[in-house]
Amino acid sequence: MTDSLRFATWNVNSARARVDRICAWLEKTGTDVLAIQETKCRDDQFPAERFTELGYEVSHHGANQWNGVAILSRIGLDDVQIGFPGQPEWQGTESVEPRAIAATCAGITWWSLYVPNGRTLEDPHYPYKLEWLAALARNAEQWLADDPTASIALTGDWNIAPLDEDVWDIAVFEGATHVSAPERDAFARFTEIGYQDVVRPLAPGPGVYTYWDYTQLRFPKRQGMRIDHVLTTPALAERITDAHIDRDERKGKGASDHAPVVVDIAR
Repeated sequence: MTDSLRFATWNVNSARARVDRICAWLEKTGTDVLAIQETKCRDDQFPAERFTELGYEVSHHGANQWNGVAILSRIGLDDVQIGFPGQPEWQGTESVEPRAIAATCAGITWWSLYVPNGRTLEDPHYPYKLEWLAALARNAEQWLADDPTASIALTGDWNIAPLDEDVWDIAVFEGATHVSAPERDAFARFTEIGYQDVVRPLAPGPGVYTYWDYTQLRFPKRQGMRIDHVLTTPALAERITDAHIDRDERKGKGASDHAPVVVDIAR
């Protein structure tokens, strides 16, 4: 038994299309818990058997070919939560999109979050994104107030670049989502209530990204964005021993446009 546990988050951009890569990565890295976003499938389509064969318990929340989140764990998967109280519905659908799931793994509540993209500053998805983040922040604040010693991690694709150095050229993003002041303020709210970005101190920028668009040779040109994050409660932050972004997993045929974000946690 090692002295640490390895947790990770990864927007895989279709679990069925990437299942071989995900399995190979899990075996190679010895990851104990993986939060997945953008699975793009219903629960009955999720390739759970491939992961159970590797010794992982699986919980997936998906409804169709959009969105979808999951948690894989080989150290226990308890108290699964689908969504969070007050999670907004997407307008006109009267349904809550599959964008949030959590489970307790070895005493750590690990959230897999796929924050709405926002699309453009004029799109209806933009206020929806801000409303979604505000509702999550209200819950996160209450969880920490209820138990200041709780070990909670809010992980996933936040679709926000909190700092100018988190995009390859801030001038390119003028007037765009992901870097707007309201989005950055929404992200900053989590640190104001006590959560800590545990990856940035161990994988500092600039030039450290988690996402590279498929178009215009963004990856080989190193033109990316840091939009996938791990925010934890103070008690859990104290246990983080290492963190990195596995940029190599963005390489090669059939890669997701996101790279895994990995943290090592002392037992």
